[in-house]
Amino acid sequence: MTKGVEKATKFIILHYSPFKAVWDWIVLLLVVYTAVFTPYFAAFLLNEDETRMKLNSDSITRKINAATKQADPLVIIDLIVDVIFISDIFINFRTTFVRDGEVISNARKIALNYAKGWFIIDAAAAIPFDLLLFGSGTSDTMTITGILKTVRLIRLLRVVRKIDQYLEYGAAMLFLLMATFTLIAHWLACIFYAIAFFEQPTLNAPIGWLDRLPNVSSISSSSDIRTRYITALYFTFTSLTSVGFGNVAPNTNAEKIFSVFAMLLGSLMSAAIFGNVSSIMLRLYQGTEEYREMRTCIKEFIHFHHIPKKLAKRLMDAYQHTWTYTNGVDMNSVLKNFPDCLQADICLHLNRNLLNNCSAFADASPGCLRALSLKFKSSHAPAGDTLIHPGDILESIYFIARGSIEILKDQQVVVILGKDDMFGENLTEEITISKSNFCVRALTYCDLHKIRLQDLREILRVYPEFEGNFLKDFRVTFDLTQNTPEIEEKRFKPIDGIVDRKSDTDVDATQQVEDDEGNCKKDKRKQSDGQETEAERDSEDEEELKEDEEGNRENSIPKPLLAIDDRLNSLSVRMKSLEQNLFYTVDNILYLLGEEPRISSDYSIERQQ
Repeated sequence: MTKGVEKATKFIILHYSPFKAVWDWIVLLLVVYTAVFTPYFAAFLLNEDETRMKLNSDSITRKINAATKQADPLVIIDLIVDVIFISDIFINFRTTFVRDGEVISNARKIALNYAKGWFIIDAAAAIPFDLLLFGSGTSDTMTITGILKTVRLIRLLRVVRKIDQYLEYGAAMLFLLMATFTLIAHWLACIFYAIAFFEQPTLNAPIGWLDRLPNVSSISSSSDIRTRYITALYFTFTSLTSVGFGNVAPNTNAEKIFSVFAMLLGSLMSAAIFGNVSSIMLRLYQGTEEYREMRTCIKEFIHFHHIPKKLAKRLMDAYQHTWTYTNGVDMNSVLKNFPDCLQADICLHLNRNLLNNCSAFADASPGCLRALSLKFKSSHAPAGDTLIHPGDILESIYFIARGSIEILKDQQVVVILGKDDMFGENLTEEITISKSNFCVRALTYCDLHKIRLQDLREILRVYPEFEGNFLKDFRVTFDLTQNTPEIEEKRFKPIDGIVDRKSDTDVDATQQVEDDEGNCKKDKRKQSDGQETEAERDSEDEEELKEDEEGNRENSIPKPLLAIDDRLNSLSVRMKSLEQNLFYTVDNILYLLGEEPRISSDYSIERQQ
């Protein structure tokens, strides 16, 4: 990170400006173009009369005529490369740089820094050799021009510096190694052809590989440049990989010396490039290997401790979901290596949706929000996993970031919560330890944010100006400490018929037909006493009130009709439960396919309407 920026001078370009970034990539692409086509022009296009006329750029007028009349794209690109390389030198003389954490924008310092660094390389690569050899049209001049243009290849050092930041990625590293191998093979193919071409007039007999090419390839003696290039490239690839099929063989001394050099270079390249392929592939699959090792450890743990199958499945599902969401990266272990202020900024960014969607945090100061962000922890739950059991101590408040949660009472669904909903315990001024009266279970794969009540109270004590408004405005969507299901937001309503604690509706309806009112009430009370928990026994008044209401209902409706009505209610409840299970299954399938789950807390209202 830079410490500061000097006072800017006129016509100075910032090194991090968008223009400089785009310009560097343009120069980079032209350098790659130069690395590929300059050796090809120097080696393969020197012996073609027509091509020689097109490439003979020792006259500006001739080059302009070639570009305008013949519209040769190679000539146009050559002109563009010359202009851009020369312009790049002037731009670098006006581009800032960083020294000791400070951006230097003084023109004199920039010029000295560039002159000591890349200026010599850039200047050598930008020399317009065509203009320097103006007026000469001999073949020797063209040969010298083509060879001198290869000096531009030293600009590849800039390419190495540019792509160095991508070498940490295994796939990018593998691609760059293969590209380097192919580029070297291309250069060697150009050299191999140039040796045969320049040696051909000095031979007493046609024994060079270029002379034997028509016999080997079964083509005419006047083979085109494409065939010659492909044959030369084929030979260099077989030499570098030490394969050598022999159909293209070196015959002259110069060709044999070149072949020995190519095979030695191929051995070094095989050790340097292909020797790294195994480590690169291992790096690519490192995450998968860690995942498999952890699964193996979990299976051994399950086998050693004789974990029941149902609990073991929950354990495996939880690990699989956590790995899918985090890709094996522990956020806490990553953040602990950074300063506290940076950790707070990152946590504030990760929890920004939570803090923005909850109106209770609207009045919090930036410092308070940063402190709260550091206390939030992320957790994940697979579908069907129970997060809170009845009777568990409530130590945290949960915020749903993704997925759907169902709240149950006596195995009956009370409400379904979705994204941006909260459940837990409402904060009060008194410090209390509460227990949950409900069961909380994940319907789909869920991502949750939670904060411990103790941590929240500590932050509120540090920011007393925020504490009063927060305690007044903050209300969880569903309070797990309540005895009767009440939802804070009106858009979340209990599902009709499911809150009723009498699960055996069919049995109750049959007893109403066979028994009188007193026996029916007694049987219901016994059945309820046998199934209710300790928390239900504390609400006898509520049960008696419900029984009185049912008694009034039974007195006003004939018993046969009452039985039919109860059976219809039971059937309706079962149909709704079946419908919910169907939606939950579809939701899980959508989640596995990468779609956003469609079940939310609005589902219960839609079904009621």
